[in-house]
Amino acid sequence: MKIPSSEWTRDSAQAVHDLPLMDLLFRAQTVHREHFDPNKIQTSKLLSIKTGGCAEDCAYCSQSARNGSTLPASKLIEVQRVLTEARKARDGGATRFCMGAAWREPKARDMGALVAMVEGVKALGMESCMTLGMLDDTQVVQLRDAGLDYYNHNIDTSERYYSEVITTRTFSDRIDTMNRVQDAGIKVCSGGILGMGEHTGDRIDMLLTLANMTPPPDSVPINMLMPQADTPLADAKPIEPIEFVRVIATARILMPTSYVRLSAGRSEMSDEMQTMCFLAGANSIFVGDTLLTAENPEEDNDYVLFAKLGLQAEQADEQTCTEAAE
Repeated sequence: MKIPSSEWTRDSAQAVHDLPLMDLLFRAQTVHREHFDPNKIQTSKLLSIKTGGCAEDCAYCSQSARNGSTLPASKLIEVQRVLTEARKARDGGATRFCMGAAWREPKARDMGALVAMVEGVKALGMESCMTLGMLDDTQVVQLRDAGLDYYNHNIDTSERYYSEVITTRTFSDRIDTMNRVQDAGIKVCSGGILGMGEHTGDRIDMLLTLANMTPPPDSVPINMLMPQADTPLADAKPIEPIEFVRVIATARILMPTSYVRLSAGRSEMSDEMQTMCFLAGANSIFVGDTLLTAENPEEDNDYVLFAKLGLQAEQADEQTCTEAAE
């Protein structure tokens, strides 16, 4: 079943996902080794640059002002504070610095500070990533000209299930922003969240949407829902670990050259579950003790696990096998 990524259909993607687990893991690891060093993990650091008070109603998010959360809103933090955190992240081994703001979209008055943050992170020799909600054409160009490497804009789930999670914008709004970012030459980081009550088919459809982008996202974060108090999904049933691993492996096979990031939820995963995810093709993580407002394993725990598995953090000047062959 060797199907080019540009020709994935629902049936072919479903067939991959439903393979016997040992066959699925073997295939995913084989694909992974064709494009990446299997013993290297890309590490990123995420900083919330504006927390709370978001006008969106994402059912999973404690930063929404509309879904019952009591998290207080903050202002956009100062540029120098961001760069101080970026320097700490670089010195701790992170190669990418991600900045997230709880907005529906940034305002024109915010763009000067955002541009300065990107320029400052780039000057430190790190890759830069931002997630700011929807962007217009002018904002995309401003961020591109500042040197932004990646823009994160998760589609979260399938188009079918999307309105069950978010009603304040549409699935097509997300796609429009990603197309605008890609057209400007900024790399796209986009993935989703598992465990929000979606069906298995929704998970496959989410991956299919991403895999059939031209090109697919350069980075695909797969999150396990971390139920937050005072949100509509506070009592959501956890996803089974093997089901989660299946999605990681399917993402690797459908998007062979993308970084697949084991993202939110790692603090609830055993070492064995994380190991299975790495075997399935996950090759990127966030380091640090928080992801925006959710807990994350501390860096020491990550590097203890890396040592057990013989894994190493990817260095800033290292290339993927695909890039080196070009």
